[in-house]
Amino acid sequence: MATMTETPETVGTVTPTHEYHAKAHVLSGELQRPIEQKIEQQAPVTLSDRRGGHLTRTEEDVSIEGLITYAKGYTRVSGSRSLKHNGWVTLSASIMEGLNVFEIITADRVVSQVSTDHAYDNGHFPRVTFLGTQFNNLRVSGFPVELKVNLDICGEKPAGGKSYLQDRAFLDAVRQQTEKIARASGLPKELREQYDKKLTYVDELISASDIPDPGVHRPVTCSVVQSIGPIPIRGVQSFGHILVIPEFGTVSLGEVEVGEKQYEKDEKPCVYFTLTGVQANLGCVGQGNTSAASSTANGRHNP
Repeated sequence: MATMTETPETVGTVTPTHEYHAKAHVLSGELQRPIEQKIEQQAPVTLSDRRGGHLTRTEEDVSIEGLITYAKGYTRVSGSRSLKHNGWVTLSASIMEGLNVFEIITADRVVSQVSTDHAYDNGHFPRVTFLGTQFNNLRVSGFPVELKVNLDICGEKPAGGKSYLQDRAFLDAVRQQTEKIARASGLPKELREQYDKKLTYVDELISASDIPDPGVHRPVTCSVVQSIGPIPIRGVQSFGHILVIPEFGTVSLGEVEVGEKQYEKDEKPCVYFTLTGVQANLGCVGQGNTSAASSTANGRHNP
């Protein structure tokens, strides 16, 4: 009688698993003048588990005492297994329609979208894309703002199992953006000091990029917005993705924070990406800060 031989599974094989991590909100911040008010996260949504799924939230006709308003806000986060790429895809999006900040910054629609793709094998660090991010009819005091956008600012997934904060190609791109702002003529003193410190830190990361380092690094910032076209208002200046508006403050567009998070002691840090469509630091007609259309995506891959 013939018998069937079974091939035992490879001893010691560990099946990869993945935890999806994503969050988004439409608006947050704090005002000190002309009123004192904390702006709690509007339409917040969070995904943090192995099951994945799809979560959404919507807010309409939101007004912070008539000073900061928007008509509609949508947030959504999702996580699913990608059969095409044989990995795990996490998506986070924040969409704001009808933004109005003190009648000075307005936009028909701002979308911040981040998607990460962790490969099934050797997928601790993901590929990332900001595809879907957009600024529709963004205006300053009624004048249209022309943006040059690069959704591929983070480039390819780092080779050799490195974090983005150890990847020379990514760090060089961050340095180029940071140096352009730090060395710009006419940059206000406060911003110059801030960007000089950022440039020094990026140089430190570049110098240590070939040294094995399992520790958690401080985040770096860059932007999907490369430049802003001229605006015919006296005194308004642009530096990379930053607008300096007299009697109003500074506005950062499409800023990306790339950082690392360690979920457990001695665990290899995971990378995260946070994209914020519009960040305003107010300093005259009002005082305070606000962030519009913010989304974050990352994942925890094992082993």
